[in-house]
Amino acid sequence: MRAALVISLVLLMTLAARAAEGPVAVLNALSRLEPARVDTGLAYAEGARHRLDVYRPASGNGTDLPVVVFFYGGSWDSGERAMYRFVGAALASRGMVVIIPDYRVYPQVRFPTFVEDGARAVRWAKTHAARYGGDPDRLILMGHSAGAQIAALLSLDPKWLGAVGLDPQRDVAGLVGLAGPYDFLPLRSARLKAIFGPKAERWRSQPIHFATRAAPPAFLAAGERDTTVDPGNSTRLAERIRAKGGEADVRLYKGVDHRLIIGAFSPPLRLLAPALNDVTDFVAAVPARGGAR
Repeated sequence: MRAALVISLVLLMTLAARAAEGPVAVLNALSRLEPARVDTGLAYAEGARHRLDVYRPASGNGTDLPVVVFFYGGSWDSGERAMYRFVGAALASRGMVVIIPDYRVYPQVRFPTFVEDGARAVRWAKTHAARYGGDPDRLILMGHSAGAQIAALLSLDPKWLGAVGLDPQRDVAGLVGLAGPYDFLPLRSARLKAIFGPKAERWRSQPIHFATRAAPPAFLAAGERDTTVDPGNSTRLAERIRAKGGEADVRLYKGVDHRLIIGAFSPPLRLLAPALNDVTDFVAAVPARGGAR
């Protein structure tokens, strides 16, 4: 009883200190309640933005676990992996190996460099998954917002993973997209026009153009109250995948906006949207895909 009280007091003090840093700091502080282990700062290529963190179940004894590579959002010009500890810990506590990479962003780079960085991170995941108890043939690409666009392009357009010796139709078992932009032309923002380059080439940044029957099965979710990324991106991509003969499930959560759909991975917000449960169920159901490692 006394030990539980001390732990509770320490947690409350930690949350009070982190509250001044912002809501993400609070979510990450709470993530320490999740049964997960983490290895941080592993290099998947040279450069400061080419590091990743690996989360796995606290027992550390799992084998052949599904492997999720999660790409965070940030409008292609911001974000860092440390902000998403709460996502990695939540998924790891559900029996997954979770890899969260950083990638280069604007203005340091423009499209398609951040997608190429994503491909390198996936190559690392495929090569090293078994070391952390993961099954390289159960590789799922997942992203939120801009990260969902990256995950979708890697899953649907074979060009990017092909450059690192992989094939999404062979090596990616599933795609999870949360509040993702997949069909967002024409561009109106001057910043986005700079990020995605010449008008004639922008179609290459749109995952919807690369839907095929052989693409990995997809779970696409969005909040009905999302005013940052039109939820129609998710419904249109799901419809296109199904029209091509592929598999796609789409969920629109009532009362949920752009940030809450990912925030709901944290324990205090889970009652507001079943995103974590839905992702867990999808990952558990997708069959393994074999391939070169």
